[in-house]
Amino acid sequence: MKDSGTDSLSEKTGIVQFIAPDGSATGPSFDVSFGIDASHLDRILNSFLSNEEFIPYSFYIQNEEITDSIAATLSQRPQVSTETTIKIDYHPQSQYIVRPVSRCQGSLIGHQESVLGVAFSPDGTGFASCSGDKTLRLWDLTTQTPFKTCEGHNNWVLCLSWSPDGQKIATGDLSGFVFVWNPSNGKPVCKALKLHSKWITSLCWEPLHFNANAERFASGSKDCSIRIWNCRTGSCEQTFTVHTKGITCVKWGGEGFLYSASQDTSIKVWDVSSGALVYSLDGHGHWVNTMALSTEYALRVGSFSFESPSSIEPSYRDRLQQKALENYKRISLGREERLVSGSDDFTLFLWMPKSGNKPIARMVGHQQLVNMVCFSPNQQFIASASFDRSIRIWNGLTGAFICVLRGHVSCVYQICWSPDSRLLVSGSKDSTLKLWDISKRQLRLNLPGHADEVFSVDWSPDGSKVASGSKDRTVKIWHH
Repeated sequence: MKDSGTDSLSEKTGIVQFIAPDGSATGPSFDVSFGIDASHLDRILNSFLSNEEFIPYSFYIQNEEITDSIAATLSQRPQVSTETTIKIDYHPQSQYIVRPVSRCQGSLIGHQESVLGVAFSPDGTGFASCSGDKTLRLWDLTTQTPFKTCEGHNNWVLCLSWSPDGQKIATGDLSGFVFVWNPSNGKPVCKALKLHSKWITSLCWEPLHFNANAERFASGSKDCSIRIWNCRTGSCEQTFTVHTKGITCVKWGGEGFLYSASQDTSIKVWDVSSGALVYSLDGHGHWVNTMALSTEYALRVGSFSFESPSSIEPSYRDRLQQKALENYKRISLGREERLVSGSDDFTLFLWMPKSGNKPIARMVGHQQLVNMVCFSPNQQFIASASFDRSIRIWNGLTGAFICVLRGHVSCVYQICWSPDSRLLVSGSKDSTLKLWDISKRQLRLNLPGHADEVFSVDWSPDGSKVASGSKDRTVKIWHH
């Protein structure tokens, strides 16, 4: 039931101005009744933009989403003057809605040690997990049984990464070995890659719109080096050794830069084509644990479900690359790539590396180390997980704090967005997963089931499933 303040506002009119995601004004400012809701704003904006097909948008006044009427939102933001032009920020929504996962569809049993990583393929049809039992397992999600067990590592397999064409999986272990596997038969694509002297901490592939063959990837190691590998030749093409302490995370961006985070408190930006260090992003006071790119979802899905990945003829590869570039431009909305970093110093920094080495924002609020950060697929939000048992949501463009999500009773290890950016799933040391509703800024569902700490989570790119890997040696698949 609306209060009297909202009722009185609903009867008023005022001047509003649409503001695009890049901060520019869209269309003229116009007079509107504060009693209208988001659906009316949708129609007006689609008219201003002359969209051939209707596109749904979400609307915000000072980071408060318009879920009912403009009047109801203004009542939550009393500091906004109705006597001046009210700026309404808009963001395109996903054309489909992901149904919230609510139950465990099955437990995948087979690993003999903790499950350290889980990941769906770019098209969502394949699924892999890596473990302390020295194996990578490929699973048939229809029968929920192991499809192939990839053996070759002689130590814990710490991380895995699918190639953007879905035809290869790279894995790195505690001894410094890197393997590349063919997910269709579980066999190695090339010889074991061993030049790192300490364990592998992170792996990432070159974006598909740069390399149609998807044959190059980067590895970061505790030995302070980053290496660029070519799995077709089985060779190391480049080595970067400027960091003075262990590498914690590597990301290969959509604009040609390679980013590396380290325990030396810095993030390095590399031009892969020349091998040159572009600059260093400095500001953190302790280890940089994690990074995320605003373009990450676009890079992950690549040419998502373009055609059957079994074809390897050149014309197919050209079309694959073109589709990946089109997807990248469409999903990234033409915005400059942003990077967010999280550290043991309890803070996050938001960067725009192409424009310089000064941060856009320093984001504070966590009370313990930040373990993971990630951008929502629509780039509107940043989520950060911390050992302080909380998750914080930030504005993806400005770094402004939006809300804190509390519910876990121990460290939050991993978080992952739904493809439509409306939901967030988290895994914790407390053995549970939790599903969060971002628009309502509250817990949607508690997902118990694991018997020990949850080390990894992933949401399938098609939005239908969530996977989790645990210290209890099982993988669980969650469904709506």
